[in-house]
Amino acid sequence: MHERSSASELVASLRGELNRYSPGGKLPSSRALVERFKVSPVTVSRAVAQLAAEGLVVTRPGSGAFRAETRTLAPAPGDTSWQEVSLSGSGGPEVVPRTVDASGVLVTLAEPPSGVIEFNGGYLHPGLQPERALAAALARAGRRPGAWGRPPTCGLPELRDWFAREIGSPLTGSDVLITAGGQSALATALRALAPPGAPVLVESPTYPGMLAAARATGLRPVPVPMDADGVRPDLLEAAFHATGAKVFVCQPLFHNPTGVILAPERRERVVRAARQASAFVVEDDFARRLVHDDAGPLPEPLAADDPDGVVIHVRSLTKITSPSLRVGALAARGPVRERLRAIQVVDSFFVPRPLQEAALELVGSPAWERHLRTVAAELGSRRTATVAAVRGRLPELTLAHVPSGGGSLWLRLPGPGAEEPALVSAALRAGVAVAPGRPYHCAEPPAGHLRLSFAAVSGPAEIAEGVRRLRTAVDELRAPGDSLPG
Repeated sequence: MHERSSASELVASLRGELNRYSPGGKLPSSRALVERFKVSPVTVSRAVAQLAAEGLVVTRPGSGAFRAETRTLAPAPGDTSWQEVSLSGSGGPEVVPRTVDASGVLVTLAEPPSGVIEFNGGYLHPGLQPERALAAALARAGRRPGAWGRPPTCGLPELRDWFAREIGSPLTGSDVLITAGGQSALATALRALAPPGAPVLVESPTYPGMLAAARATGLRPVPVPMDADGVRPDLLEAAFHATGAKVFVCQPLFHNPTGVILAPERRERVVRAARQASAFVVEDDFARRLVHDDAGPLPEPLAADDPDGVVIHVRSLTKITSPSLRVGALAARGPVRERLRAIQVVDSFFVPRPLQEAALELVGSPAWERHLRTVAAELGSRRTATVAAVRGRLPELTLAHVPSGGGSLWLRLPGPGAEEPALVSAALRAGVAVAPGRPYHCAEPPAGHLRLSFAAVSGPAEIAEGVRRLRTAVDELRAPGDSLPG
């Protein structure tokens, strides 16, 4: 069992027992809790910290944990209904509603209940995260001279240079801004490149976090269909012409959610279409380090062959390391870089220096290359196991593309998209969390889909069990009166 789920169960048990103790009464020692509940000291520490955060216990160093004093009742809530009027009105007609729908993002961020297999996760399973290397890097970073001081607003020069080398010529460190992960970089780029109400061209389907960021900025996402070779350049050219858009956001490598790679013969045409429209291409290169060990040579980023500054490049260390190492890069050439920098400074000032120093320590250590090799092998193995399990147990779900990078599969349902919510709910009842396909589309989807993450699970045994549970959910919906066709 994972430490997180063990801690959650211990919190629930202790919460139910607190009434045994009078206010100020001492709880059993950590050693006693370890022996009684058969958990690790780390689990006990996390559980006690959670109860303290809830105000149910207080901890005293060297003395232990005690039941907190009885809290007075909270005052009656006020009337917040006025906010609906204020938030919906802006003093004039609004071109694009500013309601922020984060449901597609929260699906991959929320931790599922204990015992539920996480086929909807957006990050590496804890067993694949380089926790020891990260801890060592953070410890070394904290001892660096000036590590807790104010960093340059653009980021540490050494880290900017490292990202520039990773992306490739003609970029240099002076073209790179350090950001708080890829999501922050995308949001900054969208705010910098288009005014509220403007259209922004996006692949269809595409990453829900980008769609949410675009809509929160007041932009209007316009879908450009894809096929097995990536976005269709003919439809991209037509969309630029029809909408007057000045931004196209894409994921040319291991696209989320389909996993496809933009075909070599389309790369130049995509950039040329944007250049002819005096528009920018925002290249989200989120999965380059999530390559599988059987992928073969990878294409260079679009930004590596872009002398005119058409491509704004985004990448991050988060996906390949840990959700909490929120260090990424936003690379651009020309006047647009100063606008990106200005918006980032206004939003967040800078990325905390200890995180930047830790990132430098990590990527400069021998553990870094070992970690990359381990992840490549593990992701390739888990992908193969998931593909075999899906094709063996769920033949009615269509897998059009087997990816050679990234951490998920994109499965098409056999009927219309109406049964997506029912299947997701049935899966959760069966003990497996999956991501619905609807949030990946900014217009009506052509069919129902599911996204299955194999990166967030512990290995082949959990993959097999998760697919078995999904089979149970599908069978439930195939019962008389339900909608999923056979």
